[in-house]
Amino acid sequence: MALVPEGSLEHVEDEAFIIVKAAPRASQTYGETVCIAAIDHNGCWVRLYPVSFRDLSDAQQFGRWDRITYRWRKPTAAADRRVESRRVDQGSIVITGKMRDSDRHAFLNRAAVTSLKAEREKDRSLAVLRCEILEFWPERQSAEEMERQRAVYDGMRQQSDFFSQANLIPREACPFVFKYRYRDDDGVHVGTCQDWETEATFLRRRGEMHSEQAALDWMVQRFGVEFPRDGMALAMGTHRYRADQWLINGVLRMKPTNQMTML
Repeated sequence: MALVPEGSLEHVEDEAFIIVKAAPRASQTYGETVCIAAIDHNGCWVRLYPVSFRDLSDAQQFGRWDRITYRWRKPTAAADRRVESRRVDQGSIVITGKMRDSDRHAFLNRAAVTSLKAEREKDRSLAVLRCEILEFWPERQSAEEMERQRAVYDGMRQQSDFFSQANLIPREACPFVFKYRYRDDDGVHVGTCQDWETEATFLRRRGEMHSEQAALDWMVQRFGVEFPRDGMALAMGTHRYRADQWLINGVLRMKPTNQMTML
């Protein structure tokens, strides 16, 4: 991975595979420019921002697992001290390929960790967490939060977005948040899943099943039973202003290494 000398603001070139984007929460600012979590060819996490999808050309509309090249510089320490953060020159973004389905599980397994405390001790703020999923459940959002979410999506309605081709962007505010209780090497934790894909999956299933309760039951079975049984990991990231608070940025399908060798 290309490195920037300490204190340098010069742009350097790098490449990475896009992994996940967290859903914006009641913020017009992050509705316009958002952070992207990606993994470089060395298996190291990088955080790419600010990316304005309204200003990306059609040829730059990247998706999950796309390989991109881009130029970046370190953000100022006052703006973001997290070592993975890359301030991107978004005009430099070029899609150069896509990771094959058959390579994705091994790629994630190489990056996976089992202790977020150990990652923080190494001054890291992004991780693929291999953990035991204990419970998955929905919680209904308050009317106030729903109104804030509607304002965010209304502001983004005219934007193109890199997950839109797969219908992964919610067309409306999701009335539920989805939570995991999970165990890693440090103990048991509870976190809210932040990515658009989970919320959009519920909204799509609710429409297909014509029943909110049936869709919720399906989500619990799929995300809380089938995914953990078949192999999954959590994409984790720390809060910008609370370095020891880890957030669930996304759900990743990841077959264990010993399972992969049997295929």
